[in-house]
Amino acid sequence: MRAIGNFLWFILGGVAMGLAWWLAGLLAFISIIGIPWGKACFVIGSFTFFPFGKQAISRRELTGRDDVGTGALGLVGNVLWFVFAGVWLAIGHVMAAVANFVTIIGIPFAIQHLKLAGIALAPIGQTVVSNELAEAARRDGARAQVDQLRR
Repeated sequence: MRAIGNFLWFILGGVAMGLAWWLAGLLAFISIIGIPWGKACFVIGSFTFFPFGKQAISRRELTGRDDVGTGALGLVGNVLWFVFAGVWLAIGHVMAAVANFVTIIGIPFAIQHLKLAGIALAPIGQTVVSNELAEAARRDGARAQVDQLRR
């Protein structure tokens, strides 16, 4: 089912938004200081081409610890990203979602576009993993929190 969903997604508009992410990544790479944003653009652009069966998750949630992208520098990076590129990619995803919501068969695609719009607003500190790995990371994080509360 994932393969069919990804194929239909790619044909019916996923390729356009994936290329938009890659274009934003190329523009970020042109300026040397934009390389961290460019890397995030290529990761999320690849995710945008074939999103079914994967999801974006915070690296803090995945690893259980902070890194450069999940701390204060990541917050500053996300604010800069939002101002210069994030809002435009999010608008593109929202417009695609509205177009997909008009059709009944496009509703799952519209929901995926809205998820990608949320990611477009703050991609720094996120990584893309399989649904199974994301669920396992969330389950382990919840277990660790419960263990910490019991102490």
